[in-house]
Amino acid sequence: VQLQASGGGSVQAGGSLRLSCAASGSIFSIYVMGWYRQAPGAQRDLVASITSDSSTSYGDSVKGRFTISRDNAKNMVYLQMNSLKPEDTAVYYCNAVIQKYSIGYALTYWGQGTLVTVSS
Repeated sequence: VQLQASGGGSVQAGGSLRLSCAASGSIFSIYVMGWYRQAPGAQRDLVASITSDSSTSYGDSVKGRFTISRDNAKNMVYLQMNSLKPEDTAVYYCNAVIQKYSIGYALTYWGQGTLVTVSS
């Protein structure tokens, strides 16, 4: 199983970016999908998560600005980021809890990270 994230880049404060993450491989079921971020010198924090039935959860700092969504048919998760602030600058990682066909339990997988830079 692999997670491939894309969509990062540089934007000015107040701008928008959309991140995408595709899960591929021998996937039986994807439970929770989410996005985390890690700024230099900081810990990796949850940005947003979404369950298979589209129940969402957001970090306090992004509520009202970011929207997470998923396409179960395509095994993809998206993060729409609006009203970006310089403090949103970080490497963003997608994350998914996935059960493979070959095993009877789910494991957590991480994507490679995509850099988001917001300038003031």
